[in-house]
Amino acid sequence: MTVADPRPLTGEPVSLDLLNTRWTADGEPQDLFAGAAGLTRVQGLAVWLESTGLAARFRADAATLVHLLTAREALARAVADPADESARTLVDAVLEHGRIRATLTTEGPGERTEFDDPTWGPAWTAARDYLELLAGAPGRIRKCASGTCVLHFHDTSRNGTRRWCSMAACGNRAKASRHYARTRER
Repeated sequence: MTVADPRPLTGEPVSLDLLNTRWTADGEPQDLFAGAAGLTRVQGLAVWLESTGLAARFRADAATLVHLLTAREALARAVADPADESARTLVDAVLEHGRIRATLTTEGPGERTEFDDPTWGPAWTAARDYLELLAGAPGRIRKCASGTCVLHFHDTSRNGTRRWCSMAACGNRAKASRHYARTRER
């Protein structure tokens, strides 16, 4: 039985998608890994693995969840304050549990990931994805501009000016609020 992902924003790069397993709904904090939408912690993990395309490679179990929570906290701190040395140390600690091995395939050079323990796989994958985002365009890792939203996104807009996690949700609320304020002044 496949359970629908209850989160308001999905489809971001894996590292940011992991951060978005915490969100706010009707002013209440929600956590996919702590019972949101009536799911158990491991069911929430299974939903996240499926949503990110990692379900075929990794199992949803308690050990994987513990490691993923470690990565989520490390990434949350690193995104909130890129200059935080202890946050970088935490991300590095997650990255210690895997590596990329260069290979030669029939198509030519290749790579394969290896983990000292497969339960670290999703956590390592998220931390590695964060490094790739930083290498590509660190200024495009953003938190939604809404003061009540905790979601993050990778700004892929042409001019790099995206402000909202979603125009349908936070962006629309901001526009409606500005419109209301203008009409009230009149």
